[in-house]
Amino acid sequence: MIEATVNIPGYRVLEKIYTGTRTLVYRGLRKQDQQPVVIKLMRNEYPSFNELVQFRNQYTIAKNLDIPGIVQPLSLETYGNGYALVMEDFGGISLQEWMKQNIPSVEEFLDIAIQITLILEKLHRDRIIHKDIKPANILINPTTKQIKIIDFSIASLLPRETQEIQNLKVLEGTLAYLSPEQTGRMNRGIDYRSDFYSLGVTFFELLTGKLPFQSNDPLELVHCHIAKQPPSFTSEEIPQVLSDIVTKLMAKNAEDRYQSAFGLRYDLELCLQQWQKTKQITTFELGNRDICDRFLIPEKLYGREAEVAALLQAFEYVSSGNQEIILVAGFSGIGKTAVVNEVHKPIVRQRGYFIKGKYDQFQRNIPFSAFVQAFRDLIAQLLSESDTNLQKWKTKILENLGENG
Repeated sequence: MIEATVNIPGYRVLEKIYTGTRTLVYRGLRKQDQQPVVIKLMRNEYPSFNELVQFRNQYTIAKNLDIPGIVQPLSLETYGNGYALVMEDFGGISLQEWMKQNIPSVEEFLDIAIQITLILEKLHRDRIIHKDIKPANILINPTTKQIKIIDFSIASLLPRETQEIQNLKVLEGTLAYLSPEQTGRMNRGIDYRSDFYSLGVTFFELLTGKLPFQSNDPLELVHCHIAKQPPSFTSEEIPQVLSDIVTKLMAKNAEDRYQSAFGLRYDLELCLQQWQKTKQITTFELGNRDICDRFLIPEKLYGREAEVAALLQAFEYVSSGNQEIILVAGFSGIGKTAVVNEVHKPIVRQRGYFIKGKYDQFQRNIPFSAFVQAFRDLIAQLLSESDTNLQKWKTKILENLGENG
C-alpha cells in the first residue's frame, strides 16, 4: 500500500482528500506555475495489469474530450510501479461528501440534475458510455454549485457491450448503482441507456438521502436491480413528477427508460420553470421531446414464450432438489442462446449458478466439448469466491467424485 510521503517531481503535494480501496487522491500545486491540481494515485504498490489499463483508460478518454463538465486531466506521470493522474482542481468535492452536510432543496436538486444531464448528453453525443455514474464520481463546487464528472476508468467507446455472467466481486461498476444489464444476468447488452439507470439511483439518493435498494448481500442487491421496483418517495416536499422521472430512469428494460439525455433535460427544465414560478410542479406527460438519435433494435424475445416457460418450469423443478437435463436443438443463429439466457433472473433469486455449453461446429474433435465448456465456466465462477466457499466445494466434489475427479 502507498501510504508513505508522496513525492512527484514537478508537484508539491498539500493534503490527502480521498482514500479509496484502490486509489488515493491528493490536492497539490504544479511548481512551474503554481496551478492548483488534484493528483490521483494507485493505492496498490504492485497494481495488476487490469488496474494499469483502467488508469490509462480514464486519462486517454478524458484527454480527448472537449466538454466543460469533465474534469480535465493535465498529465499522466509514472509513480512507483503505477501511475499518478494529474487533473485540474476547480475546488470541487464529491457529491457524496456534499450530501453528508447538505439536503438539497427542490430547486437545488433540479439545478444539479440539469447540469449532470447536460454533461451526459455531450458524452453520449461523443458515443461514450460512462458506466459508473454515482455521487462519488460527480464533483460539486460548494460555492458556485458547478458540477463536473470524473473517473472514466471503465468508460466505453463501444456503442454496445455484452456483459458475461461473473462473480459479483469482479463486476465493473458500483453494485448499488449498477444497471440491470451491467450485472450480466439480464440477457441483454449494455449501451448508453445504462447510464440513465445509474443516474436514476443517484437522483433517488439526492432527493431522499438514501439508496433505493439497501443490502449487505451482493446477490440480493443484484436481484433488486433486475426484479424489484424502486420504492415510491413522494412527500409534501418532493413533487410526484420527480418521483415519476426517477422511476422512468430506473426502468428494468432500457426501452422503457429515457432514450436521450436531451429528452430528460427538457423534462427537468420544465420542472424547474414551473417550480420557480409557482413553487409547485403539475403532473405532465414525460418524454414528450425524448427522441432517440440512433437506430436501436429492441433486445426482446418474440414467439418463444412456450420454450422459455418450459425452461423456467424445469429450473423450478430442479430448485426443489430434483434432477433434470434439457437439450436445446436448432439451426445456428436461430436464437438458442437467447432463449437459454432467459433463465438468468430466477437463478439470481434462488442463489444458483448459471453455466452453459454448446456444441460448436469447429470443435467436433473435442469429446463432450459442450460439457467441458459448461464446467470450465462453473470452475471460473467458483475460483473467484471466498476461500471458505472454495473449501466447501472442494469437499463436495471429492465426496462425490473421489478418484475420478
